[in-house]
Amino acid sequence: MPHYTRARALPRAVGALAALLALLACVQAAATEGAVESGVLRATLPNGLRVVIVRNTLAPVVATSVNYLVGSDEAPAGFPGTAHAEEHMMFRGSPGLTAEQLADIGSVIGGDFNANTREDLTQYLFTVPADDLDVALNIEALRMRASLENAKEWNKERGAIEQEVAQDLSEPSYRLFEKLRARMFAGTPYAHDALGTRPSFDKTSARMLKSFHDTWYAPNNAILVIAGDVDPPGALSEVRRLFGNIAARKLPAKPRVHLRPVHGTSFTVDTDHPNGSLMIAVRVPGPKDPDFAALEVLADVLSNRRFELYGLVPKGKAIAAEFALDPLPESGLAYAALSFTSGDDPKALETEVRTLLTRVAREGVPVELVDAAKLQERSAAQFQRNSIPELASVWSDALALYGLDSPDEDLARIERVSAADVNRVARKYLNLGQAITGVMLPRGSGPPVAGRGGFGGRESIALGEAHPTALPPWAQKALTRLEVPPSTLRPLVSTLPNGLTLIVQPEDVSDTVSVYGHIRNRPETEEFKGQEGAAQVLERLLTWGSQTRDRVAFQQALDAIGAQEHAGTDFSVQSLAEHFDQALQLLADNELHPALPDAGLKVIRGQLALGVAARNVSPGFLTQHSLRAALFPPEDPSLRMATPESVRALDPAMVRAYYQRVFRPDLTTVVVIGKVTPEAARAAVGKYFGDWKAEGPVPAIDLPPAPANRPGTITVPDASRVQDRVVLAHTLALTRSDPDYYALQLGNAVLGGSFYATRLSIDLRKNAGLVYSVESVLQAGRTRSVYLVEYASDPGNVRKAADMVAREVTAMQDTAVGADELTRVKACLLRQLPLSEAGIAEIAAGLLQRSDLGLSLDEPTNAAHHYIGLDGAGVQAAFRKWLRPQDLVRVSEGPAPP
Repeated sequence: MPHYTRARALPRAVGALAALLALLACVQAAATEGAVESGVLRATLPNGLRVVIVRNTLAPVVATSVNYLVGSDEAPAGFPGTAHAEEHMMFRGSPGLTAEQLADIGSVIGGDFNANTREDLTQYLFTVPADDLDVALNIEALRMRASLENAKEWNKERGAIEQEVAQDLSEPSYRLFEKLRARMFAGTPYAHDALGTRPSFDKTSARMLKSFHDTWYAPNNAILVIAGDVDPPGALSEVRRLFGNIAARKLPAKPRVHLRPVHGTSFTVDTDHPNGSLMIAVRVPGPKDPDFAALEVLADVLSNRRFELYGLVPKGKAIAAEFALDPLPESGLAYAALSFTSGDDPKALETEVRTLLTRVAREGVPVELVDAAKLQERSAAQFQRNSIPELASVWSDALALYGLDSPDEDLARIERVSAADVNRVARKYLNLGQAITGVMLPRGSGPPVAGRGGFGGRESIALGEAHPTALPPWAQKALTRLEVPPSTLRPLVSTLPNGLTLIVQPEDVSDTVSVYGHIRNRPETEEFKGQEGAAQVLERLLTWGSQTRDRVAFQQALDAIGAQEHAGTDFSVQSLAEHFDQALQLLADNELHPALPDAGLKVIRGQLALGVAARNVSPGFLTQHSLRAALFPPEDPSLRMATPESVRALDPAMVRAYYQRVFRPDLTTVVVIGKVTPEAARAAVGKYFGDWKAEGPVPAIDLPPAPANRPGTITVPDASRVQDRVVLAHTLALTRSDPDYYALQLGNAVLGGSFYATRLSIDLRKNAGLVYSVESVLQAGRTRSVYLVEYASDPGNVRKAADMVAREVTAMQDTAVGADELTRVKACLLRQLPLSEAGIAEIAAGLLQRSDLGLSLDEPTNAAHHYIGLDGAGVQAAFRKWLRPQDLVRVSEGPAPP
């Protein structure tokens, strides 16, 4: 089942017998509680709160999702962002929990601490170590019980949420989708999303937001989902203790949605992206309609790479193509979305797509693609168990958005869909006379402009400080737990005779096996002069199948086993465990014996040459290139870039030679993770990858060390943005293996590398309201590093925010971090170890990254020991030694700052 997001904000289980006895006790305590099914415990408290607890033992992690059945649909007339604003204010404290305490707790427990608002749903999300479940539940119970009417806090948060509005309005894709909705749902609440507008926020008061909370935030209007490594009866007991005495409320009637007839129309939006986009959308029923399951299958069929919509890509008429559903409570959008190269004719592409969809409505779709779609949905139902946060999300959507009892119910209704059902809904809803067409047209915005001045201007803003605050007892115990959490990973490592490194991690949370691989490579150092772009051409060409199966036949083989595959220097395949051998064989066939057809190269070369020409003058690319040019010497390999001329010069021999140089087993690491034994995994990988041989000398991959950069200020014009995206950065001679890395990383977490209670977030967002978000990152590599701070702000605030960042870095050098603040950050970083193991993909990515950097696979545990041993003086010394705030380069993309 798809997961959709609208507006955004911000002990191991007991034995089976003990769990059963505890469960029976819960059932006897309340007749309305205790329905249990295959690792799922359900209950409805006397106050109406629905609770679903899903056990998953992938990692000692738990994800919670409180789903309030209220959103932008219920916003007062003229105030479309009310639900979104209240979501923001829930992070500004509650009765019994101050904003400072909430921020400190969020920084301590270290997990995902966020929320999102939709049309009829507002979700509050935590992902935390399982030992901290009670902390997350205490916070959510307080927030459900009551909210504050705090005009001072709202005045601060208003600035941050208005920055979020500006940020989204600066994104052409967002504007395209919003214009499409406005036309499709004119006169209804769906004509706008849940984001809100600056004028409405200017008129919104703290009292209005509290009233919204008091009206809709009630246990009988909420669903609590808990997923992860928990004891379900014990978790339910804690929920009853914390939420059971919150009074139910009489809820108002929800507003009715009266849909108007749709009249076909079209519009365009300018974009700063190098490629254009085409959307052709029709209105369809919502997720609770009997036709919705057939529409889900139809969308899967139309997105299949064997279908003619995607077939426009290898024909050179598009560079990407898919068909998607966007469900709303009482309606929805179904749309074809295609990307095209700048300079192509979107009208001709639109005509082709309309012709294709009209034929589908008239003639139907192939039965075999309906069967393939249903098999892929079956596989997806298993893959959802491979991530604890995703499991909580999928269950929340099934219950709160789709109105189902479980995700399995959606699968069951999909299983009942026939090809005749799919063809019926295609005839009924693919009415292109009522379709809305939106086109994003690439437009250039001009070259980068060197700015005047730097840091240390006259503007002065009083800085807030991240003062530690006394925490409630239920949170204080989490802070004092400074110990290295045990990892659940026990990877088995071996090396094949050809040099390929194999890492196997058995897991049994689902009936699946996933394979992820990485080849150490760097196009900047491995592409020959005059052949820049070879890596990009090769990446696209690998989608054309293998030497034994062409593109369509290869996809047909994947469909037959419900597998997902991707070839490249980063490659992967996911399948049901029963199909592991076949899936691995297909991956190896594509990776080691790619077709690389001349006809495909001709199509891709032409598309890429046009795309590169547009990319090289696009604001996003110019921002990144300008930053690198300011940081590194002119001859640095990172400044090499493909040009239309270098791409057009590529011939088949050049591309195949690049493949032979780069794709080699002695630079490859493969991770096999899932329901498979190490012996079976090694035998299968040896069978299909063992004969792979490296050719020629090992290529140079690492970048040269970089000298210290000089300060500079650059503005990249972007006419499509109303807000500036800003990057501050400077180089470091530090490498990832340097012992000072840990002190810098710990200090970075204090400054801006963790969520809400970092110094930069408190100063720039919470206190000053200058930015919506701010983050600092230490990018440490094998040979050099870069320190970056990124934020987005109104043009008039760019320099103010940059000056505040420089002063905060200087403060870290001048004064040692206090013991209490350091303890909180250590607690946060220590909790990253289990959180990094909360998903199969995340586990594999971590193992591959550590292998690529030459680190031991248990590096997270080693790092945790380093963090515990560090003190404020050590962090201060590292910041003094390595960071140079006076040398920060500032690159802004958008309107020119004053």
